[in-house]
Amino acid sequence: MDKLNSIWEIAAVAAIAAALAIATVAILLERRRMQRIMDQLTIMLDSAMDGDFSEGLFDESTLSALETKMARFLSSSAVSSKNLTKEKNNIKGLISDISHQTKTPISNILLYSQLLSEHELPEDCTLCVKALASQAEKLNFLIGALVKTSRLETGIITINLKKEAVQKLLDAAIAQIKPKSEAKEITVVLDSTDCTAYFDAKWTTEAVYNILDNAVKYSPAQSTINIKATPYELFNRIDITDQGIGVTEEEQSKIFARFYRSAAVSGHEGVGIGLFLAREIISSGGGYLKVSSKLGQGATFSIFLPTEKR
Repeated sequence: MDKLNSIWEIAAVAAIAAALAIATVAILLERRRMQRIMDQLTIMLDSAMDGDFSEGLFDESTLSALETKMARFLSSSAVSSKNLTKEKNNIKGLISDISHQTKTPISNILLYSQLLSEHELPEDCTLCVKALASQAEKLNFLIGALVKTSRLETGIITINLKKEAVQKLLDAAIAQIKPKSEAKEITVVLDSTDCTAYFDAKWTTEAVYNILDNAVKYSPAQSTINIKATPYELFNRIDITDQGIGVTEEEQSKIFARFYRSAAVSGHEGVGIGLFLAREIISSGGGYLKVSSKLGQGATFSIFLPTEKR
């Protein structure tokens, strides 16, 4: 009887050992199969990121339906990426054509209007020549602004961030706005600063100039525009405060939209592109722009420039 029990115990142990061995082999085979699938998926993803992915023929019974679906998805993504690249190149060409084709005729209009203004003309003709020159200047500005905006949005123009002195940035923008501010006897007061931030000097100067131009345009003669820079841990803040007509609370979210012009400024010249372009430039550099204002009490435009490269 004891011998029979021993045989049964040995048989049970052997069965358990065989079951464990079979389970171990099954687990190893499953792991190998899953590893093979993951390796194949990794190869496909790497190929997709490198831009040279091409769909192969896969057996769903061996590599799973998931792998085949992933292949189809990546193939579709590759086609979409190529189409986007092609479309972007087409836009680049179109913008270049517009810039080139409009530059010569506008320059000629300005030149001929200037030549006409140098001659003695009847009063009504003189008025027409001045109007022609004024409208040509507006058209030249509008096309230039549209081309710049389009180039920024399509990535043709890249923002090159460097650590620069904020004082230098503000001095350059004030120098550009000086003729307009002096014409209205507006005083621009700048508090000196030793702040530094990361920004593209050329494009950010244009953004600050656009905000100053907006402030001068909508401020009364003999008023004051104050500029102050304040350092923070993540950003340096530049406040440009005017004594102009102000912005209603409901319009503060709209004034940065392309071509938006409030009914309150319909009597002033402008096309509604300056603040939009300023926001695009500052945002492209990792900063942001906001406004604080009350109608009839002026406005403060705050530019936040990053202190670390992003």
